[in-house]
Amino acid sequence: MTQTNLVSRFLGSMVGSALGDAIGEMAFHARSAEALRAHINAQDYLKYTDDTAMAIGLAESLTAIGRLDEQHLGDTFRANYDREPWRGYGMGPPTIFYRVKHEGISYRQAAGEIFKGQGSFGNGAAMRVAPLGLFFHADAELYALVEKASLVTHTHPIAIDGAAVVALAIAEAMQLGTQSDFPREAFVRSLIDACRTDEMCEKMCLVQELLAQDIADYQVGRTLKMSVATHESVPFALFAFLKYPKSYVDCLYCASLNGGDRDTMAAMAGGVAGAYLGIEAMPQEWRHKLENRAYIEELACKLAEIARKEENDAHRHHQ
Repeated sequence: MTQTNLVSRFLGSMVGSALGDAIGEMAFHARSAEALRAHINAQDYLKYTDDTAMAIGLAESLTAIGRLDEQHLGDTFRANYDREPWRGYGMGPPTIFYRVKHEGISYRQAAGEIFKGQGSFGNGAAMRVAPLGLFFHADAELYALVEKASLVTHTHPIAIDGAAVVALAIAEAMQLGTQSDFPREAFVRSLIDACRTDEMCEKMCLVQELLAQDIADYQVGRTLKMSVATHESVPFALFAFLKYPKSYVDCLYCASLNGGDRDTMAAMAGGVAGAYLGIEAMPQEWRHKLENRAYIEELACKLAEIARKEENDAHRHHQ
């Protein structure tokens, strides 16, 4: 992959996820693509939620130290939350951040003790995972790295599994060429094989079955069931990409207009679509309205630069 193409994929995934988040949030007040488009056109800028705020935090941590570190990542998340607590965070992260700050325990311990010691199986780890899928796209240990990053706020196996599957989808999508037909069957099979929980495996198998049938998108959503739970949001987000891999816009409309946790599903779907199609696939008028776009693009370029350097160093080491 050329450096130009690599940067386009990194930009596509980071910006694509943030746009999905912002537009998906607006989709709670729209019933059709036409209505959603009118909402977008009426806005001076597209405002993102905690989904993108945490993805930014993950990218900031990776670019700051060039590797994944739980403590640094948690501290970055907490600093960003303290600065912008109004982004729409669920109860989990603020509770974890408070306990770490006032009780001196680790992020992992605090995360593991919420929800009566079961940990959260919400989609918070999956919604922010784009920087990991990009930065470690060539790393055979991507699943383990996603697990490590997830444990800062989410210790439940389902939450980790869903986040890993999204990251793996991003990593695989960005390495595919776009000139030929999209290898849908092989792609979804690889995601099924990557699942480590029964809940995610069953849902991704159902996605595979539904893709082979002529069923309306909203009906697919009802069949998969949709909520803020990881196994009830990640599968439909990936369905949206798998059904519309060649169109960022159609993928986003599918992910955001059929119920469920619309902003988060659109963020996940947009991250995968952007990794596959690149930044050029996104409407310029949307990109230009994205809140904090220049900074998000700066982080994406930094991630790409560091990742490329590490790949080159590794290649020279093995020669």
